[in-house]
Amino acid sequence: MSAPTIQILIPSPLRKFTGGQSKISVEAISVEDAFRSLSSLYPDLAPHVLNQQGSIQEFLRVYIGDEDIQALEGPSTQLQAGDLVSIVPAIACGSALAAASGTAAATATTAAANPTFSRAELERYSRHLIIPEFNIQGQRKLKNAKVLVVGTGGLGAPLLQYLAAAGVGTLGILYFDKVEDHNLQRQVLFSTSDVGRPKVEAAADRIRGLNPNIELRIHEVQLTRHNALDILADYDVIADGTDNFPTRYLVNDACVLLGKVNVYASIFRFEGQLSVFNYLNPDGNRGPNYRDLFPTPPPPGLVPSCAEGGVIGVLPGILGSLQANEVIKVISGVGETMSGRLLLLDAATMETRTLRLRPNPANPLNGENPTQTELIDYEQFCGIDQAKPRTYTAKSINVQTLREWREASRPFTLIDVREPYEFDIANLEGLLIPKATVEDHLDAIPAEGDVVIHCRSGVRSADVINLLESKYGFGNLYNLEGGILAWAREIDPEMATY
Repeated sequence: MSAPTIQILIPSPLRKFTGGQSKISVEAISVEDAFRSLSSLYPDLAPHVLNQQGSIQEFLRVYIGDEDIQALEGPSTQLQAGDLVSIVPAIACGSALAAASGTAAATATTAAANPTFSRAELERYSRHLIIPEFNIQGQRKLKNAKVLVVGTGGLGAPLLQYLAAAGVGTLGILYFDKVEDHNLQRQVLFSTSDVGRPKVEAAADRIRGLNPNIELRIHEVQLTRHNALDILADYDVIADGTDNFPTRYLVNDACVLLGKVNVYASIFRFEGQLSVFNYLNPDGNRGPNYRDLFPTPPPPGLVPSCAEGGVIGVLPGILGSLQANEVIKVISGVGETMSGRLLLLDAATMETRTLRLRPNPANPLNGENPTQTELIDYEQFCGIDQAKPRTYTAKSINVQTLREWREASRPFTLIDVREPYEFDIANLEGLLIPKATVEDHLDAIPAEGDVVIHCRSGVRSADVINLLESKYGFGNLYNLEGGILAWAREIDPEMATY
């Protein structure tokens, strides 16, 4: 009997290995058979979906319809004709309130269990108050609640605005970066006049102007394993607006250890994910958390950051607004939260899918045999230490030296390992060889004479140099420190950056 034909949905980070295709048909009897067929069709994709033993990579989640294969028969789950198999990767660009309905919600202190409202506040929140299911009781819970928004970027901008407008009594704002020009494409909390200001300060000014009736707490710090528990402990709900895996795992683990609800979203190009983690169910048990969805992070470099991969400007507005909606539902107890479910949104096609999430018995935080009782080194956990370019090569030049070489007409070859769309935005007139294609163009890289390799910031170029030196024996390569960002900052301020 022939194997049934099924379809596999390919997420954005992996489509570069499938020629841009997002849906691929294969004939397969089981899930593992489907992955082997997929890998045979696209050999470059194989190491990203299968490990060296030929098993599905641990950092991927695989669904048939809306069900995780781990809740079925795992990789040996049998397939039927027409089945839709989804590959769900982690993508890079949280004490309980007793709800009026009896459902679990975030816990606020009881010191102001029945806060009062001025006439101006009642008028401001009138559209909430006339919702029968919400009414003044829901508004009191909002005023009584304390929510920490981690990150004031693409997701944090709409989160903060809608939570403030809704009347969340205490809003914490945590971030340590400054407003830059390229933020304004999507971070509508800021204006051109804010460029150069600390984001938390600019955000606080905007929020105070939006709703002077709420309390703001500013945390202009980088969240680390040393301060996370102390900062998060005083909030009821944590809204995760982070843009990197170490901080995402840190936020999740701190929420689980503290018993806090974590409202999660992430974005990449046109795609978004949304869920509610560690939610307190009516039976007293906690819902799934990020470690149940992604027990281990993807390898460094597989999933580009928004700075490298891009994001359509409206997407964080959509996902951030959905996050704010989940925060309000968690606090008020009105509606059904996304606990135990993962929403996938593709803004390019406006298709959405909702997948089921289940607790993982092997979860190191709260599984059947917990092994982690404190916060860990999350950069090491995510492999960031091993990805630092300084460990790759001692040979590099800065942009000042590159300019001197050019002015002196010194012979050298300049190679740009970014993507074509990045090259079109701004370039140094080097030879374009995207990182993923370097091994296909070895003949274009001189083995003699000086060769300078650059990317946006110096990370991808360092990866390429490490590959060429360790695998092919090149000894004439120089990494351009800081990449094109450093060139624009120090040499040509008129050059566009992204």
